[in-house]
Amino acid sequence: EKPPPVSQADEGAPRHAEPGAPSAPRPLFSVCIPAYNRAAFLEPLLASILQQDFDDFEVVLAEDHSPQREQILSTAAAIAAASPRQVRVEANSHNRGYDGNIRHLVSLARGRYCFFMGNDDLMTAGALRLAAASLQRHPGAGMLLRGYAWFDHRPDQLADTVRYVGEETWLAPGVAALALCFRRSGIISGYVIDRDLAQAAATDRFDGTLFYQMHLTASVLHLHGAVVTPEVLVLCRASEAPDFGSAPAEQGIYQPGRYTPEARQAMVAGALRILNDHAPRIGEAARGRILRDYARHFYPFVRDQLSLPWKDYLALCQGYARLGLGRFPSFHLNCTIPYVLGQRLTDLLLRSIRRRLGHTPRLS
Repeated sequence: EKPPPVSQADEGAPRHAEPGAPSAPRPLFSVCIPAYNRAAFLEPLLASILQQDFDDFEVVLAEDHSPQREQILSTAAAIAAASPRQVRVEANSHNRGYDGNIRHLVSLARGRYCFFMGNDDLMTAGALRLAAASLQRHPGAGMLLRGYAWFDHRPDQLADTVRYVGEETWLAPGVAALALCFRRSGIISGYVIDRDLAQAAATDRFDGTLFYQMHLTASVLHLHGAVVTPEVLVLCRASEAPDFGSAPAEQGIYQPGRYTPEARQAMVAGALRILNDHAPRIGEAARGRILRDYARHFYPFVRDQLSLPWKDYLALCQGYARLGLGRFPSFHLNCTIPYVLGQRLTDLLLRSIRRRLGHTPRLS
């Protein structure tokens, strides 16, 4: 029998069965959805998950006290009531913010792995089956890194596809796994992490960075390996403006509706703060590889700032350089060439390279 479709839950609260009650078998995946606004996209998102040709999963949605709260909760509750699959909907008692809600979802999850989905994205057909097969072939994996695609308005018209490998690859714990997976954990859709290891790493130290999952990646892959699949498991919607900036930890840093230059610099600073916090545990070799990886693939952090006047753009890049990236020649190339070419030509060039190789170049 299903639990009530909508409930209030406190983060980290114990979730025990009644004495003498049989415990439900643990699913392989908890598909976790941090919900804040974007109610119009919830139905297609849930449909893409609930129509999977794989049964060993639950869905956990945590609505984070957004202006569209009632619409989200009513839509989710109706879908949960009509679905034979396990769907749990949590109404957060306050706005936890992006990072806090990710942490909250980990605490709520019952699955062996958390499979996160962005609140306006889509899961591809067969994604859970393919992810389960990869994890079965690599039972010690602490994380799975997937391929993904972008679309603007229609998921049948993809703007770009990103794969990190040409074939399924195992990365050993430590430097190998961290060098590839740390930065690439930035996109939450399709982020798959061992639930218990993630729960053991719970902390609020990085609230407001928008990159809590990078803390989880560093915590887990320090001692556990990762499997990387070229399979495209999620489709990410590129047309929606960011909603960050309402939670207490985000106010004054991010502005709902757009990424300001200050917000972009704060995001990179937050990710590198997480990296530096973990440096004593992961080692200087891993930290150095990750920094170099950022420098060599820095275009996403300047892409939406290329229309700035050159003096403002130069000031932004100088701020990035002061974070420790300025010592890498590739960082300066990634700042200069896109500004000269412009976003459209740079995007076309990168898409051409990826299509020719079949995956994103391994430069680190």
